[in-house]
Amino acid sequence: MAYVASIVYSATHRLIPTKYSEGSVLETLNLHAEVLADLSELDSATNERKNAERGWEPAIGPGELLFGVPEAQIVNAAFCHPGPWGGRFNDSRRGAWYAGVELETSQAEVGFHRALFLKEARIGELLSFDYQDFLADFSEEFHHLDLDSGEREACLREVPVPQCYGPGQVLARALLNGGSNGIVYPSVRRRGYLCIACFRPALVYHPRRGKQYRLNCQLSSTTWELINGCH
Repeated sequence: MAYVASIVYSATHRLIPTKYSEGSVLETLNLHAEVLADLSELDSATNERKNAERGWEPAIGPGELLFGVPEAQIVNAAFCHPGPWGGRFNDSRRGAWYAGVELETSQAEVGFHRALFLKEARIGELLSFDYQDFLADFSEEFHHLDLDSGEREACLREVPVPQCYGPGQVLARALLNGGSNGIVYPSVRRRGYLCIACFRPALVYHPRRGKQYRLNCQLSSTTWELINGCH
């Protein structure tokens, strides 16, 4: 089983597609107020984050989510939109805040999954994707994978995705139910470096916007470029 140790990391990196970091698209529409209100109500009814903030989601609710602090919606969304297959250390019912201790680690993780998507979709041309870097600090006790057991090998398999996530999700569920704050683990896509999966929204300290980057991706080839300074 994973062991507990204190961590202190400043300015960890989480890359989020820019289109998801700018609020609802409804805010940009030039529509009559009543029409906009109806669309907003429909958006709320199908938005997992808003449902969780109202206490309508069983896996996470308003007692854990953030309110009234900068970037609260961004942090909450990470826990309320887990995706149909979940992630390496979360299942499809509840998300987690994933981050790389270094920017390059987060870029390697994101780049791998974008390239995998293009490969599976059989898209051969070069495509570009813009990301906003969100910084956050951590100073708490987190679980670490036990390097002397089969736990690390089972939880850090590279492929196939998402099937390789199964053992990590089982471990994370047990740790979460036992009160764990999250897991620090070796990056699968950038060997020798660390990632964080935080289970608790309140422990994502001082979330803030860093720089914006563009991922240029073509199957297995990925490159990153800076497109904007501090947002």
